[in-house]
Amino acid sequence: MKIAFPHPMIIMLAFVGLATIMTYLIPAGLFDRKLDESTGREVVIQGSYKTIENRPVSIGNMFLSVPQGIVEGAEVVVLILIIGGAFYVVDKTGAFQSGLESLIHKFKNAKAFLLVIVGLLFATAGALNGLQEEIIAMVPLLMLLSNKIGYKKTAVVAISLGSALIGGSFGPTNPFSVIIAQNIAEVPLFSGGVFRMVFLGIALIFWIVYVIRTGKDQENQEEIHPEIPGKISVSHTFILLLVALTFVIMIYGLTNWSWDYNEMSAIFFAMGLLAGIIGKLGINGTAKAYSEGFSEMVFAGIIVGLARSIYLILQEGLVIDTIIYALFNPLENLPLGLSAVGMMLSQAILHIPVPSTSGQAVLTMPLLTPIADLIGMSRQVVVLAYQYGAGIMDLVTPSNGGLMAILAAARISYKEWIQYAWKPILVVFIIAAVSVVSGIFFL
Repeated sequence: MKIAFPHPMIIMLAFVGLATIMTYLIPAGLFDRKLDESTGREVVIQGSYKTIENRPVSIGNMFLSVPQGIVEGAEVVVLILIIGGAFYVVDKTGAFQSGLESLIHKFKNAKAFLLVIVGLLFATAGALNGLQEEIIAMVPLLMLLSNKIGYKKTAVVAISLGSALIGGSFGPTNPFSVIIAQNIAEVPLFSGGVFRMVFLGIALIFWIVYVIRTGKDQENQEEIHPEIPGKISVSHTFILLLVALTFVIMIYGLTNWSWDYNEMSAIFFAMGLLAGIIGKLGINGTAKAYSEGFSEMVFAGIIVGLARSIYLILQEGLVIDTIIYALFNPLENLPLGLSAVGMMLSQAILHIPVPSTSGQAVLTMPLLTPIADLIGMSRQVVVLAYQYGAGIMDLVTPSNGGLMAILAAARISYKEWIQYAWKPILVVFIIAAVSVVSGIFFL
């Protein structure tokens, strides 16, 4: 009998159970912490780790962590639901369909160039504001694109999510990772930008070329193109411009107005309402489309909440600091090159139990910067190791709720994704390793 690969929810629950078991096997420990006035966050004090009495998580608290994780991640869950509803409204107006058909018709003899444009757009958004969860709501449109141009669903997820994560991992401007890390490490903001852009270009060119060369769906080459697509209507044009304007305002708000998830939810909610009215769905039609969009995104929101549950269990069992201590303490005795690569790999491993990139920066930067000073390594290299390890690992780890939610929405199993993506991800890690070693000499 053929054994089916586990459902995404089973994978997440298995990680919840594994996290609970780890609280029984790993000694509890804590670092002392202090308030960093420049960031407003509590940071750990290097050299202050101590073991304490074990606090294993009970079976009851393990199950309790599931609703607690959803509540803790409520702002992200709400954002997913609202963006999902808003994009469903836009889809119901027909604006996406007509716009996509017009775009595909223009590139009908240059599909590779179309994918290059898509990859660059997502990479730019990833570099500017760490785009990830927002892609969940775009999945129906991405799957439509996949079908129209004859590429695998996994390839279209790779060109969108993959490019966004590479942009966020290698770029110099991601406010949720590199900016926080540079602030805590006390290096000038946006410093090393040219160095980062060089390796961003190398990684992104490789990634996009790989997807274009390997992503064709050999079973879906009977493509349907309109012979001469009708001119996009005025209402559809206004709706597509509204969507673009919403993203521009969102990026500006994140970078200049200190926006968070609730502000993003609000602007997308308003966009959906306006799109429904412009698209002549009517008040009731818009409300109905919103509710249908909510229902499509509920499972994706639950997956994100379950990812938060994993971290909550490890936090309650007081084993996260022990994991950090075990990963990073041996690195100060290694040669500089090995220490830099070791930092990156340790950051990658740590990103499994700590799926928040900003939270991981707060946990690790105060510990690694004194080690870097002690062994004569540039603090900028420490930031690079964190960026690459945590950022690239988002493409792999099942504890990343955004990844799992996008796969679930696209009806792609985790097994299918890993089978397609593990080779290019490995190459991207190698490019990152070359970057951190090069950083020893150039930063």
